[in-house]
Amino acid sequence: MLIIEFLDHLKKNRRYSLHTITAYESDLAQLQKYLKKQYDLEVAEANSASLRSWVIELLETGTQNKSVNRKISTLKSFYKFLMKEGYISLNPTDKLISPKVASSLPQFVREVEMDNLLDEFQFEESFKGVRDKMIIELLYSSGIRLIELVNLQVSDLDLVDSQIKVVGKRNKERIIPLHQALIRTMKSYLFEREKVALEPYLLLSDSGKRMYPKFVYRKVNYYLGQVTTSSKKSPHVLRHTFATHMLNNGAELNTIKEILGHANLSATQVYTHNTIEKLKNIYKQAHPRA
Repeated sequence: MLIIEFLDHLKKNRRYSLHTITAYESDLAQLQKYLKKQYDLEVAEANSASLRSWVIELLETGTQNKSVNRKISTLKSFYKFLMKEGYISLNPTDKLISPKVASSLPQFVREVEMDNLLDEFQFEESFKGVRDKMIIELLYSSGIRLIELVNLQVSDLDLVDSQIKVVGKRNKERIIPLHQALIRTMKSYLFEREKVALEPYLLLSDSGKRMYPKFVYRKVNYYLGQVTTSSKKSPHVLRHTFATHMLNNGAELNTIKEILGHANLSATQVYTHNTIEKLKNIYKQAHPRA
């Protein structure tokens, strides 16, 4: 019951997305099962030792450090909630230490590869082809998240003022500008879309139903595979690509932060590392002593 109450709190008061709530629910169900099996404890009876034991088991059974850290974040939020509501008097997560995660640069597609895909690749001259091109172009031109993309409605578009309204994490709205090439693609798509269905959601599947995330992922993976040999070819890679290319071409970090919908600047600063790597490569190629 406590877990259900916590998840309800996240939904109603914190306005977390369904995706995030589902992840929290999975983590807490896993913890609940472990505590019952190993210690015959309920979640409210857990102590530092039992929680630390669960974290150790996760690491020993091959769970990646990044995933473990996410689960620890879930625990901290959950037990903080129990403290606030008076269900427990001591927070058992106070001594939990998150394992270190090796930093890695966000992968991105090169500018020439994106140009080849959007300017040279022959998309089908049909509803499906125009839609697929718009998916790629919108992800690359706006940096929006996959879940934000599938949640877009036709009413969010403002082609007169060249902008789009995006609802991000915790229902926070932001306005993102659209360039003219993308607007032309959007107009072509909207024309073809009217022949398929009149749904409120912008993106429609082949059958005219609301688009779903796996469909978009498969499309992006396929089209990026036509122009890049990068190991990662996902919608999130296009988000990284947007931010990296904007930064490389002179955009201010705060501007990129606002467009991406980041809560703080530190999340955006990771893209400066890609820029530094680019500068290093240019330096090595240009300096006679490098």
